[in-house]
Amino acid sequence: MTERPPGPDGAQEGMPPQPPSYANTPNAERYVLEADAMRRRQLRSALLHGSTRTWREHSKVWPGVVVGLIVAALILAGTAVRDAIASQADNPTSGVTTPPPSAPPTSDEPTP
Repeated sequence: MTERPPGPDGAQEGMPPQPPSYANTPNAERYVLEADAMRRRQLRSALLHGSTRTWREHSKVWPGVVVGLIVAALILAGTAVRDAIASQADNPTSGVTTPPPSAPPTSDEPTP
């Protein structure tokens, strides 16, 4: 069998042609795999985090949101307590239930 010399693009018969940058590079497969892994990481990050570059940019916003919600909850709780105290001051017997004075006694013994 006679062996043909490589073609102009460096490919031999039966072998797929390789780009010129990887034709004579040692460990070319490793570089291709690393490039593919990096591309997959970038696509996953873009899918998970939207148009922002990384998740780290979101962490600057969340502490402010949490503090704002806590402050709003404290203000609402303070307003509710103030209104409850004001309601008690206006009507001091609103929570106490007493039977009317004309009600009969509630004992089990018969009355003579």
